Amino acid sequence: MTATTVPQPVRRGGLVQSFRKHTATWIAAAVCVFLTLMIGVAAGPTQFVNTLVTGGMWALMSVGLALIFGVMNIPHFAHGESFMIGAMVAYFVYTPLNALVQKHPNGVLIALVPFVSMAVATLAGALLGLLVDRLLFAPLRRRSREGWVMNAFLLTVGLSFVLVNGATLTIGPNFRGVPRYFDVPPLQFLGVRVTVDRVVAFAIAIVVIAILWVFLQRSNTGRAIRAVSQDESGAQMVGINLEGIQMLTFSLATATAALAGASLLFMFPAYPTVGLKPLYFSWYVVMLVGMGNVPGAIIGGFIVALLQTATQQFVGMAWEDVIPTALMIALLLVAPSGIFGSDVKGIQEQ
Repeated sequence: MTATTVPQPVRRGGLVQSFRKHTATWIAAAVCVFLTLMIGVAAGPTQFVNTLVTGGMWALMSVGLALIFGVMNIPHFAHGESFMIGAMVAYFVYTPLNALVQKHPNGVLIALVPFVSMAVATLAGALLGLLVDRLLFAPLRRRSREGWVMNAFLLTVGLSFVLVNGATLTIGPNFRGVPRYFDVPPLQFLGVRVTVDRVVAFAIAIVVIAILWVFLQRSNTGRAIRAVSQDESGAQMVGINLEGIQMLTFSLATATAALAGASLLFMFPAYPTVGLKPLYFSWYVVMLVGMGNVPGAIIGGFIVALLQTATQQFVGMAWEDVIPTALMIALLLVAPSGIFGSDVKGIQEQ
């Protein structure tokens, strides 16, 4: 008896199905391409440089926020204060060191002072994250997990008030910044003059994000962090130390935000409420791409920066926050989980 081969039906409409499944992603991509072309025609490459620098910093901030939410289910509304702490520490380290070096000028030392300031600010952020997790969230986890998200939200809001008012009382509300870290002529690239400070800030953002990506993907500890974000109970069953992973996650996220504040001190002077705008835009990013989606947060940082640039160019500076927010709301109506989908597991049960 001869076996009869049954022809498989031809799968049609694959592209249509893909579009329906990822409608928000396609819409976001089309909007970004359109805005990029419009900005290129209207303003030239100069605005692209500003977009890249701002996008890199929003990505660096948002990656930390996405990590905290994805791994620990904490809606961290004191993340902007980590930015503020980084800016403050960088200023108070850079100012005396730079004054000391200027008395005995040395090219190498002068170039190293900004990086030393940023490194100290990053370490201060990491220490702050460790202390916040150990002193606040670890006791809360041990006490009760019922209503966790709301309790964690209220705790971070309270922490934000404490840090902002504490900074105001101890060092005052004055603005503290630097005109530039590197006193050298701007660089010329494709006919565009770019300050070295902007180039360094963008490079730092890209390098740190790349290192963090490799760490999460390749190292055993990074895999453990991703396992906890996907299934906390399952991760605990295979022997992963939840307390250690949560402490490390909060410390890493706070360190990245502090580094962002330190590297942008020439753009965002240090004062108690300087972290408010970075906090808002970080939340724009994580809600736009999907709560807890770390890879999406990297792309989302540049998308939000592009929306900012387009708003400044075609509408006006006063609308810089309004238009991106309105577009984010419109996209979330199409895709409530974000344009790339949420990576947070079991959030509804928390």
